[in-house]
Amino acid sequence: MPIDTEKLQQVQTLLQRLQGELARALIGQREVVEQVLVGLIADGHVLIEGVPGLGKTLLVKALAKTFAGLFGRIQFTPDLMPSDVVGHTYYDMPNARFVTREGPVFTNLLLADEINRAPAKTQAALLEAMQERQVTLEGKPLALPRPFMVLATQNPIEQEGTYPLPEAQMDRFLLKIRIDYPSAEEEAELTRRVTDGKSGADLSVDQVTTLIQAQTVLALQQFAGQVDIDAKVLDYAVALVRATRASPHLSCGAGPRGSIALVRAARAQALLGGRGFVTPDDIKAVAKPVMRHRIALAAEAEIEGQHADGVIAALLAQVPAPRQ
Repeated sequence: MPIDTEKLQQVQTLLQRLQGELARALIGQREVVEQVLVGLIADGHVLIEGVPGLGKTLLVKALAKTFAGLFGRIQFTPDLMPSDVVGHTYYDMPNARFVTREGPVFTNLLLADEINRAPAKTQAALLEAMQERQVTLEGKPLALPRPFMVLATQNPIEQEGTYPLPEAQMDRFLLKIRIDYPSAEEEAELTRRVTDGKSGADLSVDQVTTLIQAQTVLALQQFAGQVDIDAKVLDYAVALVRATRASPHLSCGAGPRGSIALVRAARAQALLGGRGFVTPDDIKAVAKPVMRHRIALAAEAEIEGQHADGVIAALLAQVPAPRQ
């Protein structure tokens, strides 16, 4: 069933306004902003990687400000315990009963700040929440609010005091977004904004306007599921993922979840472009953030200085895209 043109135009207008609000807080980084919105529309979790001070946390806080739902934040540290994430049950002596105290994971948007500074046991506490949208406390499953989205930030694993995320948890993220240094012009504008008439050293999200409610996000996610994808374009997405398994530069290719994620993200990318159908260019636009954390370089490729994005770019050049 074709998507209603008028409704599609309304969705595109709303998404453009969201991009504009995020840009008021985060200078530059247009591609990063767009990919975060892809994650939100596709009902997926997002991992944002970059060195400290590039605005990862600021971007997530700005997104939360545009959204009138619940927002929670967990600052991951080496001594953080799983119960600090999901909550715990304790015995209330005065009332002689057990009480469940819900953790910060019971929210709509969860900022998992510097997630790779906590040990694997604590990182794994998010696995059930990310995959099943629920947590289990004392054997009792508790549903999380909807929508539920984890936006995690991490520093490059080469930095001191970081722990690599388990492969199972990495695969739960729809996208892995890399945020890089701003251009000279953007950095100059950033410096101006922070220093003009201010004594602090941080940008705020006070100027960001709230635009959407929780139900609006759910409606956007359902609408994205209606975006049409031709069988040839879907086959192209699957072929790209399967090509990672045959690449001599990779010791481990992306699994079937990679194909599903590629199609989900491409549908959201199409909506951002104002289209009710997926094109091969939509697949290409999201291929790197969807697959870079689902593949592992072979030892020889690492020695040669190759990286995941370079291998994905080569595969995009090799796998023929359908012509429309």
